[in-house]
Amino acid sequence: MGRKLTFVSWNVNGIRAVEKKEALRWIDEEQIDFLGLQEIKAEAEQIPETIFSRGYKFQSINSSSKKGQSGVALYTDIKGEADSCPHVDILDEGRINAYYFDNIAYFNVYFPNGQRNEERLAYKLAFYERFLAHINTLRAEGKSIIVCGDVNTAHQEIDLARPKANEGTSGFLPIERAWMDKLIENGYIDTFRHMHGEATDRYSWWSYRAGARDRNVGWRIDYFFVSEDLREKIVEADILDHIMGSDHCPVKLVLDI
Repeated sequence: MGRKLTFVSWNVNGIRAVEKKEALRWIDEEQIDFLGLQEIKAEAEQIPETIFSRGYKFQSINSSSKKGQSGVALYTDIKGEADSCPHVDILDEGRINAYYFDNIAYFNVYFPNGQRNEERLAYKLAFYERFLAHINTLRAEGKSIIVCGDVNTAHQEIDLARPKANEGTSGFLPIERAWMDKLIENGYIDTFRHMHGEATDRYSWWSYRAGARDRNVGWRIDYFFVSEDLREKIVEADILDHIMGSDHCPVKLVLDI
């Protein structure tokens, strides 16, 4: 048996807004080895020190060049090397924290949303391809891969409450879902499905409109994927849908490495 590591990923939809709700304080009650936040919408110096009391030894903040948009943040006590993958995030939108420790490449990613227009959809799909090529290169070098974050696509019909109504919506387009198929065909495991099979009505994002969260009209668009060599290391994978404060909820992974 190795050591158990707990990973949590959460699209907070504005870290300063979440702080005002004290919605990250639950972190202090948990033993989380890697905390990956997406859509922080802040520069490093704008992140309040009061988001939680737990003091992590290492943090990596990757803010967007477009102020008030995107941005990702990674917190951990495990020493490693951080990177922002500018060859993948070519528009410098603050979309990736890469962190290399032991023989593992861990990625906290806020993948693009394609709903604005055709140009953004094309950018999202190109980002997907660049990212997959990058992690495949690392895997070919012998690294184990962990990917978390807001993928901005629901993979299968069981991953959203209204599949038929959203067949023409970015986030559930056949071309986006095909990339998710490709990711899995390339040997990456959807850890939630690995642990929970065909479980339905489990979502990680709900529109703020029409009481969608109360009615559980949601989408599962936040994921943890791991490379095939980590399959037997998966201890737990879950959606923390009781945690409030954003239109997304956190997702969790425990590995025995």
